Amino acid sequence: MTPVSGLPFASVDDLQGRLEAHRYLADRGLATAIFLALSLDKPLLLEGEAGVGKTEVAKVLAELLGRRLIRLQCYEGIDAAQALYEWDYARQLIAVRAMEAAEAERHVEDLFGPAFLVERPLLAAIRSGDQAVLLVDELDRADDEFEAFLLEILSEFAVTIPEVGRVAAARPPAVVVTSNRTRELHDALKRRCLYHWIDHPDLDREVAIVRARAPQVPERLAREVAAAVERLRRLDLAKAPGVAETIDWASALAFLGAARLTPALAADTLGAVIKDHEDRELVVERLAEVVGDG
Repeated sequence: MTPVSGLPFASVDDLQGRLEAHRYLADRGLATAIFLALSLDKPLLLEGEAGVGKTEVAKVLAELLGRRLIRLQCYEGIDAAQALYEWDYARQLIAVRAMEAAEAERHVEDLFGPAFLVERPLLAAIRSGDQAVLLVDELDRADDEFEAFLLEILSEFAVTIPEVGRVAAARPPAVVVTSNRTRELHDALKRRCLYHWIDHPDLDREVAIVRARAPQVPERLAREVAAAVERLRRLDLAKAPGVAETIDWASALAFLGAARLTPALAADTLGAVIKDHEDRELVVERLAEVVGDG
């Protein structure tokens, strides 16, 4: 089968294999969602608990496609200027002073040309077009107004800068939007995107992920750590550990020369997997249950 739209893979199976070669183990559903999003030029909205690999999808796609990764990290209070563009006021002031010193005649409009324009992630993505992967990370942290603004950008991948004119992408970048569901995103944005929920992997897949990302971790230790993390997620924790924490915990234990996960080693290294004080107290009380028989 011929690759679609100039993409370097011809099918879902091909993409899944290439992701695995880049040490990202996507299940069939996620690989299909990525394949369709790239082939149809649709943004991909990924939701799931923190640490399940949503952000990593954009990173590995940039590597796989040989494109620039442009990341827009969302946060409470972010606005269009911080995400799109702003003017380099300091440089404009220097230019004004230089003009005055030289007694040069120059239109004020010249101070608002491309040379004084500071790109932020969205404008950079528009200008880069299909040579970029745009990651809009943790959109749920932004407010409704910013989400509506982003929807407008995603609809056309064009923006009009009053002093410069219209800037549009000949072909859109690949777009990955992530959300931890601290709030519900609006239906209008969801309709614009393809959607996939990334869940915590099952035990065998999590072991495979640990081995792919941290090959120095022995198979037996990786399985014991993954099983312990699986038990941790069943506890009433404020912050359940994600796959990233599983990898960190297994790597820390391997660095210490551990061949098995014991209660004593688990207690010493809990900081690699538990990042909340109250959670740590609960886990310490139930450590024997968490570690199990390995």
